[in-house]
Amino acid sequence: MGLQPLEFSDCYLDSPWFRERIRAHEAELERTNKFIKELIKDGKNLIAATKSLSVAQRKFAHSLRDFKFEFIGDAVTDDERCIDASLREFSNFLKNLEEQREIMALSVTETLIKPLEKFRKEQLGAVKEEKKKFDKETEKNYSLIDKHLNLSAKKKDSHLQEADIQVEQNRQHFYELSLEYVCKLQEIQERKKFEFVEPMLSFFQGMFTFYHQGHELAKDFNHYKMELQINIQNTRNRFEGTRSEVEELMNKIRQNPKDHKRASQFTAEGYLYVQEKRPAPFGSSWVKHYCMYRKAAKKFNMIPFEHRSGGKLGDGEVFFLKECTKRHTDSIDRRFCFDIEAADRPGVSLTMQAFSEEERKQWLEALGGKEALSHSFNTAIIPRPEGSAQLDKLGFTIIRKCISAVETRGINDQGLYRVVGVSSKVQRLLSMLMDVKTCHEVDLENSADWEVKTITSALKQYLRSLPEPLMTYELHGDFIVPAKSGSPESRVNAIHFLVHKLPEKNKEMLDILVKHLTNVSNHSKQNLMTVANLGVVFGPTLMRPQEETVAALMDLKFQNIVVEILIENHEKIFRMPPDTTFPEPTCLSASPPNAPPRQSKRQGQRTKRPVAVYNLCLELEDGDSPNPSKEDTPTSSLDSLSSPSPVTAALPGPPGPDKNHLLADGGSFGDWASTIVSSRKARAVYPCEAEHSSELSFEIGAIFEDVQTSREPGWLEGTLNGKRGLIPQNYVKLL
Repeated sequence: MGLQPLEFSDCYLDSPWFRERIRAHEAELERTNKFIKELIKDGKNLIAATKSLSVAQRKFAHSLRDFKFEFIGDAVTDDERCIDASLREFSNFLKNLEEQREIMALSVTETLIKPLEKFRKEQLGAVKEEKKKFDKETEKNYSLIDKHLNLSAKKKDSHLQEADIQVEQNRQHFYELSLEYVCKLQEIQERKKFEFVEPMLSFFQGMFTFYHQGHELAKDFNHYKMELQINIQNTRNRFEGTRSEVEELMNKIRQNPKDHKRASQFTAEGYLYVQEKRPAPFGSSWVKHYCMYRKAAKKFNMIPFEHRSGGKLGDGEVFFLKECTKRHTDSIDRRFCFDIEAADRPGVSLTMQAFSEEERKQWLEALGGKEALSHSFNTAIIPRPEGSAQLDKLGFTIIRKCISAVETRGINDQGLYRVVGVSSKVQRLLSMLMDVKTCHEVDLENSADWEVKTITSALKQYLRSLPEPLMTYELHGDFIVPAKSGSPESRVNAIHFLVHKLPEKNKEMLDILVKHLTNVSNHSKQNLMTVANLGVVFGPTLMRPQEETVAALMDLKFQNIVVEILIENHEKIFRMPPDTTFPEPTCLSASPPNAPPRQSKRQGQRTKRPVAVYNLCLELEDGDSPNPSKEDTPTSSLDSLSSPSPVTAALPGPPGPDKNHLLADGGSFGDWASTIVSSRKARAVYPCEAEHSSELSFEIGAIFEDVQTSREPGWLEGTLNGKRGLIPQNYVKLL
């Protein structure tokens, strides 16, 4: 089991176990930081002293071999497994080169040292600063709560109300900071996989130039490089998709945390201050405890925990509840108090203090006190509202009309399904299609009124608007299991078996859609939508968990793999009956977590899934080429890995006014890639409406400042009216 996901909802409980999980993430980042620092030092030794080259290389190789990436969740994808194994592959390669004993000059500053220093300074350094602010705010928040709860109830109401407001404002600020810190911790854990390995890949390509005796080794390494770059690109794509979903969930919880509480085994849980009485004349003290109560068993657990002492966990107590009574301020000089009597401790009464009046009422309700709320302490998960989209006759008509139009008009459009349409146009088209009176009047195949990107966006939106995902909530977990482990054959067999357990209408609709996606992937040389790219797009569309949590979103990458399997094996899965002797999918969970990854075919044998690397393509000299057939060679131009930053692949033809001219997965127009080296100004030549908080909206003629290339494929970064965000690169012209 790797690092546990940090749930945003836990930021509001701030439990001891939540703090333990945060410390585990922090420790892992510190380990990564120390490792990168050491690796940078090793690289500089290679440059400084050629006479100690052999010693430095052995140490460098040793460091690579011993480092292993940690991951969030209970499984990794094949791509992540290959990325993790890549460091050991690099280590072995260094040992082979050392046998040559050649004196060589290594220029690793641009390809290795600077990217790692940038990652360490900008990413890991930023997390350190966030940790300082988080620790400082934790101290401030709980200190203020202690001070506030010690206020006498006899003070003026105005004074007490003012103090309440101040504490609540401080708590909200602490929650905001906690959410941001948790998001940053998990983001950097995922980001480091490709941010660190990619400079290493560039470094190794640079070594080939200087190693004459390593020429043959470089040829042997070429295939692995290509496969690893695909692994990196796939991991990056899945990371981007997961990050947007995680940010959306974080924003939902930020807006209304009470409606997104996780299902819990406890009727109530949270912090309470417990009065500990001492012999006279010492009076009493109040100690903060994390309390948990199960109503069915009337079992009450409480554990002392102090955030300010580094998260020290004390010895817990367990007792059975007899009754709960509200305490009034005329009997105790503290607010928000109530008494608890234990059934198994005759004559013992505990006085407890909640953080607020609202929380006291919630505890009273859960404990069966006299004052109760009309809502439960643990808010139930709010079901998704049912939309008008259905798997009925009209629904099938809509999907078939959209598919027919796409295959007739836009099967070769670059970035098909990856490029989104204008939101208002998509909604207008959906409204017309979902109206029985106007559906048959809409001509998608011959009308210029509807762009292909509008049609594809409408199709995806319709599927996401279904009351239940196409592959159902019930089978969601079963579909995920085989994607996490097992051999390639067992994965296909498991998915095959599960597809035939879907309701008939769901299976029929899925068949229609996957057949279309197979056709789209067969045109990937023109539209750049490979099977992997389509998996990224349709994974969240066809599958989604019933409960939105960070842990569930971490399985998004496995949803993509399920869709890839469906596309690659469409004929078998939908045209042949499954093996009746195949075990139930739940048995697959026994497969080893380190099962060998699904191996790709040799480049010369690829038919279904041609290699298409868009963000960082590799090129060998003529003598290094494995001589693939022309049919299997990627259509995009290949650039050397020795470049210090990812190289973009050139697309044929000039950019047009629509976003569907963008590369699907990390590529960009060659003239733009060669032009935007430093920041410049640009003018909008087409209007654009932002469809995400990270994008900019603008009209024709808008002037952007400080325009630079973006890590987001097909986009630029720029500033407009003081706001910085993403700009579709073919919507603007450089000045």
